[in-house]
Amino acid sequence: MGITVDVHQVFKYPFEQVVASFLRKYPNPMDKNVISVKIVEEKRDVSTGIIYRKRIAVCQNVIPEVLRKHSGDCWRKVNILKVPDIRLEEESWLNPQERNMAIRSHCLTWTQYASMKEESVFRESMENPNWTEFIQKGRISITGVGFLNYVLETFASTFLRQGAQKGIRIMEMLLKEQCGAPLAE
Repeated sequence: MGITVDVHQVFKYPFEQVVASFLRKYPNPMDKNVISVKIVEEKRDVSTGIIYRKRIAVCQNVIPEVLRKHSGDCWRKVNILKVPDIRLEEESWLNPQERNMAIRSHCLTWTQYASMKEESVFRESMENPNWTEFIQKGRISITGVGFLNYVLETFASTFLRQGAQKGIRIMEMLLKEQCGAPLAE
């Protein structure tokens, strides 16, 4: 089946400041689920100026214990849920000239049972060039665990929506610390 999550936010701060805050957002005491974020590849295309980054995030396994502890025949596949952490890969393409950054992320854990993909963009707002628009589309689908597919998808969609809102709050806090009050309309 699969579940989609869409997020749209306008930050009333310039693009460069929003991207800088995004890149330093995690780890952060406001979100203890993100344990670490490491850049594993970074390069700049000299002809276009586009900066490519690949980062790996390590997050706590947030699957509820009740789902991780069960055993028996019908729960055999659920044993894969007992991993201590979840790894995500994020690739980004920052185009400073056009003032946009495209991001693609996907889960590296549980790939035989779950697919979690997000595509995001930060871009100069059409409303005000000093503001930055953030658009994110995510999709999660879980297969191979029978009736638990729907339960896990529902949990994941709720967690992803809450995580996106928490991420936006963290960004707003970082931007306020770095830049002061949001820009006026």
